[in-house]
Amino acid sequence: MLIFDQLKKNDPQLRVLAVVVFSGLAILFAGLWWVQIVSARDYQANLQTQSYRTVRIPAARGKILDRHGTPLAENRPTYTLNLYLEELRPLADEVYSEHLARLRAARQAEMEAEERRLGRPLTRVEKRRFNVTTQDRNQIRQQARYEVASNIVWQTGARLGQTLILNPDQLKRHYETRLALPYPVLQNLAPEQVARFHEQAGIVGVDIEMQSSRVYPHHTSAAHVVGYLRRDDSSAVGEEASFSYRLPDYRGLVGVEAGCDEHLRGRAGAKSVLVNNMGYRHTENIWSPAEPGNNVTLTLDLPLQQAVERALPVMGPATRGAAVVMDVHSGDLLALASIPAFNPNYFAQGFPPGEIDRLNDPKLRPQINRATQENYAPGSIFKTLIGLAALEAGLNPDAIYTVPPDPQYPHRGCIYIGRRKIIDLAEPGPYDFRRALIRSSNAYFVTNGLRAGMENIVRLAEQFHLGERTGLPTRQEVAGIFPTLKQVRSGWTDGDTANICMGQGRMAVTPLQMTVMIAAIANGGKVLWPRLIHSVEPMEPIPGHPPTVFPSGRVRSHLSVRPEHLRTIRQAMLADVEDPSGTGRAAAVPGLRICGKTGTAQVTDERNHVVDHTTWFAAFAPYEAPRYAVVVMIESGGSGGATCAPIARNIFLALQERERTQSTVAAAATPSP
Repeated sequence: MLIFDQLKKNDPQLRVLAVVVFSGLAILFAGLWWVQIVSARDYQANLQTQSYRTVRIPAARGKILDRHGTPLAENRPTYTLNLYLEELRPLADEVYSEHLARLRAARQAEMEAEERRLGRPLTRVEKRRFNVTTQDRNQIRQQARYEVASNIVWQTGARLGQTLILNPDQLKRHYETRLALPYPVLQNLAPEQVARFHEQAGIVGVDIEMQSSRVYPHHTSAAHVVGYLRRDDSSAVGEEASFSYRLPDYRGLVGVEAGCDEHLRGRAGAKSVLVNNMGYRHTENIWSPAEPGNNVTLTLDLPLQQAVERALPVMGPATRGAAVVMDVHSGDLLALASIPAFNPNYFAQGFPPGEIDRLNDPKLRPQINRATQENYAPGSIFKTLIGLAALEAGLNPDAIYTVPPDPQYPHRGCIYIGRRKIIDLAEPGPYDFRRALIRSSNAYFVTNGLRAGMENIVRLAEQFHLGERTGLPTRQEVAGIFPTLKQVRSGWTDGDTANICMGQGRMAVTPLQMTVMIAAIANGGKVLWPRLIHSVEPMEPIPGHPPTVFPSGRVRSHLSVRPEHLRTIRQAMLADVEDPSGTGRAAAVPGLRICGKTGTAQVTDERNHVVDHTTWFAAFAPYEAPRYAVVVMIESGGSGGATCAPIARNIFLALQERERTQSTVAAAATPSP
């Protein structure tokens, strides 16, 4: 061949080069032979002693924001001190060897002492009880692991300025079930502890890991709307379901956290951890990174929400009630408050002493959203609907109806339905529609409600969708109660109708349903779907992918009533606040014409005895161009006018301030000519 022909030439340098090349090839082939032939069994055995553990990595949860972008729920970094057991294994092996040697020496001494006592060598069978058993070895190894880990934890605690004690049972449980993962020693480290840890030299086997945790920066504000989380490590639809381990994850239980969980939760990721035959971690590799959830922007106005929450507790911390503020044209819920409230942070971070008892108090029930989740009799605020039905049935608002005096109490009126006397807190005398509404005359509205007929009242209530949910995505809504046409056509009595005309009896509503009703009266007859979710968008905006905005002003139905009848209702509601004899005059605000209606409903027990009262004030403003509907409800109040109207006044003052702030911002944003 050509190569060998060249080597035959008398060229020393070429021959040296050839020797070097062939020597290298020989070494290479020898190495391949060693790896593939001689060491094959060793590598195969090593692979058999290693395996992978898959770990589910939860995604960062999206934020919940108010309409101005202020976070109502967000994620903040928390720091956890972790113990990496695989790094402590060499130290644990040394301690294990020392303990094992001492045990063997002790057993040997015991055996020799026994032989001296017997005066003869022990038999083979007798020596067995002095042997070191597998159980002894396992116990020593467990003790050695704990000693090493406990010393490391104690040293770390001294460095952080906090006494740390390792729980042996928890360490043993972690070793047996989650060895591939680090052992969490201390969670929620303070910033100064993190700084102190990093300032000093590292300790073998410990490190600080940053994790994301859910926090609610405004604590109880809008807590019922935002909701809270519960521990749930399960895979969502479309995610990998089979994992060796699952890192802590959460799912929304109620509120927006639950209703928008599929948007907020994101998509979990996965990583693999390579472990040896002992289960210790060697390396890890992320298969798929977690995809963060989307941000959800609400229609709530946080400053207004907080103003409403400050206005509600008129009877101190034990006040039970709710208030709703809605834009009468867009249906946007600007405030949705319920008291008493809870702190959603406690559900993730732990409850302080006494808080669980407070949450379980059967009277307070802080977890109930009283604005949407509880049924109440509306009382006299329902006379707006009864009045509208009577007007549609032909009632002349200027016609005079004389309320007769109560024979027992001549200073107040009454009405008889059969043998049943219904007390009228309004004084006896002549009443037109306007005066009857502002004095909240039971006799007037029962009489004209009976003339209108219960079927007409039911048909009008159906247009307001009473007895139906409003579709709020919070999993905290009841449908309320209202009779159907089928029910009123069978076994229904005038007494039942009289109860409905006073906002009592076989009916129940939520404050949100009453807000929708008042908004429809204010806006000219459009019954709106209330809007709570403004938009959903990625946590990190993606160019070319605008946020998903939910439409506002969605009309659920139109009232089939005459516009002049709605005007009559609005004018009477205006008089209830502005007339000196009106029951809602305590809601009056200078510079803002408010239309309102007070209400007080009886709460009875199973024996039909009155045990409590529910007080109301339903309003909208301004009269000339309605924009806001406001409904206030307080349990165990004195009366709608005395208890709820002053709360509504403070809410309207907050709305005035909101208007001024918006005008100032708009003026500042307008470029000067």
